Amino acid sequence: MATDVKKVVLAYSGGLDTSIILKWLQETYACEVVTFTADLGQGEELAPARKKAELLGIKEIFVEDLREEFVRDFVFPMFRANALYEGVYLLGTSIARPLIAKRQIEIAKLTGADAVAHGATGKGNDQVRFELTYYALEPNIKVIAPWREWDLTSRTKLLDFAEKHQIPIAKDKRGEAPFSVDANLLHSSSEGKVLEDPWHEPDEMVYQRTIAPEAAPDKATYVEIEFEKGDPVGIDGKRMLPAALLTRLNELGKANGIGRVDLVENRFVGMKSRGVYETPGGTILHAAHRAIESITLDRGAAHLKDDIMPRYAELIYYGFWFSPEREMLQALIDKSQENVEGTVRLKLYKGSASVVGRKSPKSLYSLAHVTFEEDSVYDQKDAAGFIKLNALRLRLLNRQKG
Repeated sequence: MATDVKKVVLAYSGGLDTSIILKWLQETYACEVVTFTADLGQGEELAPARKKAELLGIKEIFVEDLREEFVRDFVFPMFRANALYEGVYLLGTSIARPLIAKRQIEIAKLTGADAVAHGATGKGNDQVRFELTYYALEPNIKVIAPWREWDLTSRTKLLDFAEKHQIPIAKDKRGEAPFSVDANLLHSSSEGKVLEDPWHEPDEMVYQRTIAPEAAPDKATYVEIEFEKGDPVGIDGKRMLPAALLTRLNELGKANGIGRVDLVENRFVGMKSRGVYETPGGTILHAAHRAIESITLDRGAAHLKDDIMPRYAELIYYGFWFSPEREMLQALIDKSQENVEGTVRLKLYKGSASVVGRKSPKSLYSLAHVTFEEDSVYDQKDAAGFIKLNALRLRLLNRQKG
């Protein structure tokens, strides 16, 4: 537990839990609280967060639109790596935490705060992601994690605390929420309560960002995505900034029921958890990026990227965005993207995003070499020596066995 705290920057959503945390910080530490609310495209009106902070007596309030930075400096670099945690998860929550924590540290320096606080619980991954970033960027910062310190261990105690301190409680917050939701421009995630039994199929009410594939149009939607240096820069011939581009892909994905994942994953803290994730635009982008790489990356480079991808994804999931090893891998990945440019055409239909075309001015695909028709660039007789040399160790091994 941190001691002698004078001023703390709180990651503040404006919801009931972080409002309780705000008041608890004032009461427990007798310190000044600065609130920071980030717009990462979660789709909620943020003005109420400012008003509630003012109601609770906060003088320094930061409400910032970070959508462009989020997509440009965090989401797109991650997608250059084709990152998937445990082969499925597109890391929508994981990639948002280092940006929020980075900005908290910047605000702490700006306001002279000596501590930061977050609302993550002691069971999850987010506490690790926040705090690894805090310490990486400001080694001497004091960290307050209320869920690991207070005795408000039940919903009843939380509501009692709120009522005692005249913290407004919405009617829908008095009962137990059926599941918890986290959202940003890349994805939404739903966990807990009715979703904890991994045998039971999620009810349709769980889904926030997509329609059911069965309800999607019977006619396919075609979309073309243009890439430069591994990043998407346009859709259907129109150049777009990163946040607007991802927003448009989200719209296309939602309308076609694309991007749903029901996953049991291994948390960094050791337990397994079940999450329902929706990443409509990211699912389309992932398929498109692999497709443009398929014609622009050399085989050795492509296979090396695939080899390191699980390690890179794990670093992000665990919270090591600001680690030297992630930055080293990023440099390798970014080097591989120098010639990854061109256009990919996809067919969106009832939950699937299928690649149906790809072209690039820097394509390594040679029709002259792969054609089944007669050609003058490849002597098929050369393959015999190639095969024999590769078979040499196998033939020698067989003699040993004999």
